[in-house]
Amino acid sequence: STMEGPGEKLDFLLQSLIKMSRLETGTFTIHMEEANLADTIARAMSTVWAKAEEKEIQLLADCDASFTVRHDPKWTAEALGNILDNAVKYTPAGGSVSVTVRPWQFYTRVDITDTGIGIKKEHYNDVFQRFYRAEEAAAQEGVGLGLYLANGIITRQKGYISVSSKVEKGTTFSVYLLMCIRILIWCLP
Repeated sequence: STMEGPGEKLDFLLQSLIKMSRLETGTFTIHMEEANLADTIARAMSTVWAKAEEKEIQLLADCDASFTVRHDPKWTAEALGNILDNAVKYTPAGGSVSVTVRPWQFYTRVDITDTGIGIKKEHYNDVFQRFYRAEEAAAQEGVGLGLYLANGIITRQKGYISVSSKVEKGTTFSVYLLMCIRILIWCLP
């Protein structure tokens, strides 16, 4: 596993708390640019390869290699990485996690679908709260900040995240990144 000793666990917790406070105080800067989305997804996926391999979880991605969208590549990769990390964590060995990109109204939609334990409907909103851990998640390591941070990062880019899930069947987190339509005020230079 990527978190070996107590020292590394503590370091991970501190990093998460620092990111959380930067997010909440608005002291981290989003640099929006027209950038390749496949590269951002690859960057996010690279953070979970080892964990997925260890559990024999198949990682799949379906994104047009030349597709660009206005986003902050570094922070978006972090947000997607956090969602992927959860997907791998809560998917039993031998399962799969896939990333699919498709246009959706004024947004580009990135679906991250797993074959994991699922989330009860009444907990859809809870998963984005700070330090929230489902009862089913108690056995897994983590601090319950990954999805909270992911959500904060995406909303800062005027996007949003939705969830749909079936218990024991799997979950899809959909990340909506705003397409740059010139007539929309916030996309004007």
